[in-house]
Amino acid sequence: MTLERDEKFMRAALKEAKKALGQTSPNPAVGAVLVINDRIVARGHHRGAGHDHAEIECLRDFGAPVPAGATLFVTLEPCSTAGRTAPCTNAIISAGVKNVVVGAIDVNPRHSGEGIMQLRNAGVNVREGVLAEDCARLNEAFNQWIVTGRPFVIAKCGMSLDGRLTQSPVEPRWITGPSARRHARELRARVDAVLVGAETVRADNPRLTVRGTPRARQPWRVVLTRSGKLPRRARLFSDRLAARTLIYEGKSLAGVLENLGKLGITSVLIEGGGDVLGQALDARLIDKVQLYLGPILTGGPVIAFPGRGADNAASAVRLRRVSYQRIAQSVCITGYPERPTSK
Repeated sequence: MTLERDEKFMRAALKEAKKALGQTSPNPAVGAVLVINDRIVARGHHRGAGHDHAEIECLRDFGAPVPAGATLFVTLEPCSTAGRTAPCTNAIISAGVKNVVVGAIDVNPRHSGEGIMQLRNAGVNVREGVLAEDCARLNEAFNQWIVTGRPFVIAKCGMSLDGRLTQSPVEPRWITGPSARRHARELRARVDAVLVGAETVRADNPRLTVRGTPRARQPWRVVLTRSGKLPRRARLFSDRLAARTLIYEGKSLAGVLENLGKLGITSVLIEGGGDVLGQALDARLIDKVQLYLGPILTGGPVIAFPGRGADNAASAVRLRRVSYQRIAQSVCITGYPERPTSK
């Protein structure tokens, strides 16, 4: 019964955390709820870098002395060090909270587990690991970046059933329907940067903007080019967001990602074209794929993931945690490439 209760309220805390997805980078998204007598009496979530953390907002929302029987549920281990804000562990202890339930442990090696240890040393009863996988997945991009320094890379494209990206450049047709395209654009609102190759800029003249999502941040727009010969009148270089466009000339994709990570960019969405997607696949730089299959066969030379390819099926990239979602007449396939095991 205790586990069922903990999971019930942790799901409520996760719901709080999701309110700020795409708005907290380079910080994680975190949610918290305060429970008294099996009833949620206060809620909070981290709204963005420099703002109060979820635990602080939740305790402020309660606005009264915390009774001994109250329990604070938080999706991520409370921070134990001072940054732009004071340590959350201090605030929790000062508020008199005696019971804390934690979802995921902070993966930052500098202070992983420190927050829980501080709370326990102060006499707080801490239960950890409740819906840990769900809580960790919420911040999969932050978790990778804070440990490795490399952004979390999502490969996304709309493709035909025979693996093509486009039909005719003279008379373009959408491969996927409007509902699938809206669903795909929502990804932009949750990443720090959107990356395309020069050929996509020349052929499609994309905007790569966030549309239809209130309060969403506009991600950086990143262009890879070998020659540097880009159409200067393209939207990415001439619209009101031109200052948020980065151009990398003659750089490897791995080198670009390393540089973006140093800039504090925790997640990158590769939107095309096929050449860049193929580079990412060959170099095993993709952390997640989100592919939209339209009910169409196009043929033609523009392949979604060209590159060198795998020598055989055994060396091909396989996906784990695969999910399928039908969106009108299209199908969205999401999965995570398996990492090669070290011998």
